[in-house]
Amino acid sequence: MTAVLVNEWMNGETGPFTLELADEAFYKFCRRNDHLRFERNPEGTILIMPNTGGKTGKRNSEINFELVLWNRQHKKEVVFDSPTAFKLPNFATRSPDAAWISNENWSSLTEDEQERFPPVAPDFVVELMSASDTLKKAQEKMHEYIENGVQLAWLIQPSSQTVFIYWADGTISKVIDFDNKLSGETVLPEFEFSLKLLL
Repeated sequence: MTAVLVNEWMNGETGPFTLELADEAFYKFCRRNDHLRFERNPEGTILIMPNTGGKTGKRNSEINFELVLWNRQHKKEVVFDSPTAFKLPNFATRSPDAAWISNENWSSLTEDEQERFPPVAPDFVVELMSASDTLKKAQEKMHEYIENGVQLAWLIQPSSQTVFIYWADGTISKVIDFDNKLSGETVLPEFEFSLKLLL
């Protein structure tokens, strides 16, 4: 597979270059450059993902802590943080800011698949927008998650205190105001997240 490495965070100041990377080679490439975070779109274009700033990192930690706490109490299976990459059915490799996979889906993977970039769509994902993210690109990624099997997805935009909620049936709803709580619905029973934690 031919992949073009695009330095989006450099605003095009560094020209793209071409690599021949099949899945195994891409995994090794990421491991050799583990000081960086990569995603890959369905066409094979590799994107360098920028490090988060302090506020975004703090918010990510709040989301992951609450998700891990709920998961431990309910023993539902596995929670993943933002560096974890998943190979989706459309061949894209994505790293949501938080993800959860049910026991049934996680157990269906081999030990080797669990060790590398799991070839599975998480049941639940969260994307937390930073100041440099564009809403259009973030929404495109959310649609990709749902189209590839994610059951529930939250796109959180702190700058406007808005959350877009995506369901597997294609339904999208919006929550405005961080005084509200989000529900895990039937995907994560009894999970609630207070948006006040992100203020």
